[in-house]
Amino acid sequence: MCGIVGYIGDKNCVPILIDGLKRLEYRGYDSAGIGIVRENDAIVVKNKGKVSLLEEKLVEQNLNSNLGIGHTRWATHGIPNEQNAHPHTNSKNNLFIIHNGIIENFQVLKNALIKLGYTFESDTDSEVFAHLIDSFLNKGYNLSKSVQMALIEVDGTYGLAVIYTLEPDKIIVARKGSPLVIGLGEGENFIASDVSAILAHTKQVIYLDDGEFAEVSINNFAVKTIEDETIEKEIHEINMSLDEIDKSGFNHFMLKEIMEQPESVRNSMRGRLQAESGSAKLGGLTDVVDRLINSKRIIISACGTSWHAALVGEYMLEQYARIPVEVEYASEFRYRSPIISSHDSFLVISQSGETADTLAALREAKNKGALALGICNVVGSTIARESMAGVYIHAGPEIGVASTKAFTSQLVVLALITLLISKRKGISKTKAVELATELNAIPKKIEQILNLNEGIERLAKDFQNAQNFLYLGRGYNFPVALEGALKLKEISYIHAEGYPAAEMKHGPIALIDENMPVVFIAPKDSTYGKVINNIQEVKARGGRIIAIADDADGEIDEIVDYTIKVPRTIEMLTPILTSIPLQLLAYHIAVKKGLNVDQPRNLAKSVTVE
Repeated sequence: MCGIVGYIGDKNCVPILIDGLKRLEYRGYDSAGIGIVRENDAIVVKNKGKVSLLEEKLVEQNLNSNLGIGHTRWATHGIPNEQNAHPHTNSKNNLFIIHNGIIENFQVLKNALIKLGYTFESDTDSEVFAHLIDSFLNKGYNLSKSVQMALIEVDGTYGLAVIYTLEPDKIIVARKGSPLVIGLGEGENFIASDVSAILAHTKQVIYLDDGEFAEVSINNFAVKTIEDETIEKEIHEINMSLDEIDKSGFNHFMLKEIMEQPESVRNSMRGRLQAESGSAKLGGLTDVVDRLINSKRIIISACGTSWHAALVGEYMLEQYARIPVEVEYASEFRYRSPIISSHDSFLVISQSGETADTLAALREAKNKGALALGICNVVGSTIARESMAGVYIHAGPEIGVASTKAFTSQLVVLALITLLISKRKGISKTKAVELATELNAIPKKIEQILNLNEGIERLAKDFQNAQNFLYLGRGYNFPVALEGALKLKEISYIHAEGYPAAEMKHGPIALIDENMPVVFIAPKDSTYGKVINNIQEVKARGGRIIAIADDADGEIDEIVDYTIKVPRTIEMLTPILTSIPLQLLAYHIAVKKGLNVDQPRNLAKSVTVE
C-alpha cells in the first residue's frame, strides 16, 4: 500500500527519493511527498496525485540535501489531498514523519494532544506521531527515546520514519505490521518499505521485524526492541536485478507479466519437479513433510487472487492427497473463534508475504498449535520469516497490481505439494508420472495460449463498453470464473461476477439478456456435458457467450458466439491454462477504455492494513 523511502549519506537525496517513490508507484497511492533537512531547516514538499507532479515541483525549487524521506500515501483516514499527504510535521517545523499503517487509538491520543495545545493540520491518524514524539522531545528526551516512548503509547500498525532537524545525523525507523528494510551502502544508508525502491543503490538489506525500531546513520545502524533490548540483525543479499522490475519494452507491467508466465511457471517447478519418477522435491517442507502428510485437515487461508488459488488447491489436495481441506478468507478467519488443533496444517498464500489479514491468520494458527506453512513470492517477507516452513513460488517481481503470473505460479506450487503428498500416501506410479509429465508440459502450452494475444485483443473491442459480465465454470474451473471476474473488475471497472455454472439458475439467470456477456470456462473435463447444458440455457435467453474451450473442441463453436481455444491437459491443471485468456481479455478491455491497468484506482499491491 503506502510506500516509504529514505536516504542518509553524502549525495543529494532528492533524486534518490524520487526514483525510489517511482519504483513504489505499483503499490497503489493517491498522493506523494518528501521531507528533507537543509541547513538545519525542515523542508516538506507534497501534493495530491502522481510522483511525476511532485517531481515537477522539486525541479522548480532545485532542492539539495543529504538527508530525507519520501512517501506515497494510500488514503485511510482523510481524503486524498495535499494536506493529508505525508510527511507530517510538528508545530515547530523541526520534526517530520512518514507512516504506513493505522493508529487505532489515534482519536484518544489526538484529543490528549489537543489539550496540551497541539494543533492538527490534517485529517490523518498519522499526524498524531509528529506531535506525540514532539511531546516527549519537549520533556528533554532525545529523538530515539522520544520515538520509543511514543510507540509505547500507540495501538495499531506502523512502518514509521522520523527525522529531527536538531539531530540531523540520523533517521529513526520502526515497524509493527508494516514492512520496513534498511539498505546498507558505502558511506550511505537507505530505508524503504520495499527493496525495489533502493535496489539501484544496494543489494544488502536488514529486515526489521515487528516490535523493532532502528537508528540509521551514514555509516551505521542500531536495532532495538521497543523495550530497549539491542538486537543483532542478519544482513541479507538481494538476488533481484533492476531489469526484473522494468517494463522491458512492454506498454504495461501487467502485459509483461502475463507474457512472462511460461518462464515464471518453469521457475516455480525448476529443481522441484521430477517428471520421470512422478515426484516432487520441496526443500522448504523437508523438515515438516511427515507432519503435513499425517494432518487430519489442511486449512488454506488467503485474500483476493491468492484465495482463488487456494480454492483450486482444495480441489487438488482432496482429489489426490485425500486430506480434508477447508479454504478460509484470511480477513474473516480470526474473528469467528476458529477451531484449530495440533493435528491441523494451516497454509497461507500471499504474493507479497506482507498481507496484513493473511499474516494475522498465520499467527492465530501458530498460537493454536497448528503446523503453520506459507506460500509466497517475496523472499524475506514477513510471512516467509514467520512460517514454520513453506515454499517460495519464484515467480519473480510482480509489479502490476492485478496479479497474473503469481497466480499461475501459486497453482503450480499447489500442484507440486499435491504431488509430494499423494506420492507419499500411495498414489500409483502411473498416475504420479502422468501428473508430473503434464505439469512439466504446462510452460509450452502457456506459450501456445500467449500466441492468441492479437485475437483476444480484437475480441476485447466488442466488449469494451459492456456494463456487466458473468463468468461461469464448474469443478476446478469455478475458481477460475471467480478470478476472471476479479481481473475484469480490478482494471476495467466493469461490474463482473463469477459463479459455479449450475448456480446460474438459482438467481443470476435473471440478469441474462442480449446485453449480458457471459464467459464460460468449458474445457473437456468431467463437467463438460453439464457446462454445455448451462451454455444452452444462456443461449436460449439471448446472452452473448464467450467460451474458453479445448483446442480440439469443434462442438462448442456451434453454440457460442466467441471461442478462445487452449491446449488440452489433465483436469487438475486446467486452471493454469484457462486463467490466462481471461487475464488477456481483462487487460485489453481496460486498455481500450483508456485506463491505467498497472495502477487501478483505489487498489494497492500489498494490502498491509485491515
